[in-house]
Amino acid sequence: MQRIEHIYINGEFVIPHGQEWFDLHNPGTEQVIGQVRLGDAVDAQRAIAAAKAAFPSWSRTSREERIAALQRMHRAVAAREEELLQAILVEYGAPAVRGRWMATYPADVIAQAIDALQAFVFEEQAGTARVVLTPVGVTGLITPWNSNAGFICNKLATALAAGCTAVIKPSEMSALQTQVVLSALHEAGLPPGVFNIVNGRGDVVGEEIARHPDVAKISFTGSSAVGQHLVRTSADTMKRVTLELGGKSPTVVLDDSDFQAVMPLVLQAGFLNSGQACIAGTRILVPRSRLAEFEQVAKAGVAQIQSGDPRNADTDIGPMVSRKQWERVQGYIRIGQEEGARLLAGGEGRPEGLQAGWFVKPTVFTDANNRMRIAREEIFGPVLTIIPYEDDAEAIRIANDTDYGLSALVLGKNTERCETVARQIDAGRVLINTLAHEPRAPFGGFKHSGLGREMGKWGMSAYLEPKTLMVGAPLN
Repeated sequence: MQRIEHIYINGEFVIPHGQEWFDLHNPGTEQVIGQVRLGDAVDAQRAIAAAKAAFPSWSRTSREERIAALQRMHRAVAAREEELLQAILVEYGAPAVRGRWMATYPADVIAQAIDALQAFVFEEQAGTARVVLTPVGVTGLITPWNSNAGFICNKLATALAAGCTAVIKPSEMSALQTQVVLSALHEAGLPPGVFNIVNGRGDVVGEEIARHPDVAKISFTGSSAVGQHLVRTSADTMKRVTLELGGKSPTVVLDDSDFQAVMPLVLQAGFLNSGQACIAGTRILVPRSRLAEFEQVAKAGVAQIQSGDPRNADTDIGPMVSRKQWERVQGYIRIGQEEGARLLAGGEGRPEGLQAGWFVKPTVFTDANNRMRIAREEIFGPVLTIIPYEDDAEAIRIANDTDYGLSALVLGKNTERCETVARQIDAGRVLINTLAHEPRAPFGGFKHSGLGREMGKWGMSAYLEPKTLMVGAPLN
């Protein structure tokens, strides 16, 4: 059993002031596989002080110096891919294909930050004024358990590229992944204090970061409820805030679609990351005139989806991350039935043959409407809801009838028609007949799905403040 006792402050692995130990579980077996010692408010304060002390020097580094540092980070993180993959499989339970993507993504996002930095314009002329983009200061970076290592590297690389320093509060449930990434980042040899990592609870370490006057910006990925709290808490010290929050993303299947052809995209979008993804397409909008046909194809497709041991090559859906999350998903499956939706596939309990582990049957409801809780609330598990519509106008209305607006998917044979629908959907990203990701484009949400954007030049801009310089003639 692995015990992780150290946090990272001012370039050193240190014993935290906090005394609490947190159990780490293998979600596929429910067994305790390790413990992590959690930091407290004192540890957060020490980390913030270190980042504050490092900021003046780091903020004055050149583009070339930052690129060199990021390149060292990239090499060190890329070298840990296999070690990170094993941590992801045992600690998070991602299926092997997804786990491999999660293991390569941290290095990929550092490379993407390098590309953004190389092309970024820090100064421009505005009439007679010179506008200079300057780093905001110390940043607080708070990451989630569903892709912890990737979010650490994405947020940190972008903050450092902009000239900011950082205090990172990773998910305490992902401490094995954090430890792998931290070891790599330490090897990269950045100046002390430029980044600091404090394992701890959100309501302790995260709260101190949100309240501390020396933190200029928060970047948080997680639930909408916590995001709203961070906005309220950060307001007292006028922090800049970037939030990437929840979603209840629609997949709009147009009436000209070939259901056999689009079903793989429908199910991949819905069951993405075992359903534990903010962008998952969990509301499937289907033309009422072809509903029975769609149900038949969907039922056959789901029958091919395997939920089970993430180490098996044919596993599509791994376990939920924790017992709490498993019970939450089971609760929503009961709610859906109580609301009158019909189970097309799946249901309560573990998949057949699995006696332990936080596994969920891939579940699809139909005969649903957009007022049901299973259609309005983020379940964060492999539970999909089919909602019928009459025409394109109603499909757009249903798609937009949500508190969320993170992502959407439109499927159909006529690309021009698909784009007409996509332009009317209120979401930060709308995909048409693809699940491809473009890292140079901004990512973030409308409404309760967040504030601000990450990725590309938009992500860099979120860590910078414009300063206007006006220069007059010398005074004699």
